[in-house]
Amino acid sequence: MRVLLSRLRVPFSVEEISVFGDSLRELFIRSGCYSSIPITGSTLGATIHWLFTSQPKSISFSVLYREDTHTPLEEAKVLIPLTRCQSHRETMTGELIVRNTGEYTLIFDNSFSRFISKKVLYRLSVEQPVVYDGTH
Repeated sequence: MRVLLSRLRVPFSVEEISVFGDSLRELFIRSGCYSSIPITGSTLGATIHWLFTSQPKSISFSVLYREDTHTPLEEAKVLIPLTRCQSHRETMTGELIVRNTGEYTLIFDNSFSRFISKKVLYRLSVEQPVVYDGTH
């Protein structure tokens, strides 16, 4: 028996993330569901930073990469395997460097929870690569 999970997709580009500022954004993830945040990476060498917490309990987190958005998410390359995070106890942080153009997808997965919905507070930021132009 195959279980279909509901999902929420909130797409961003690296350029959009760079103007977010320091404010926290909120995702509400129902029990048995997951949310994805696809980030279009077009600036090679840019670093995408994230931090998040969850309430009232833990959430699972993963990062996937796919070169083409026509590739099914299930066939994407796993950069960070799905890991249950104790993000209700401490803030989780991470980063990745855009090494290839394509879509990098952050997954917040609550499919393991049968009854408890979660609120995820997250912040995304982008650090552009330093380009040395030969001047002092």
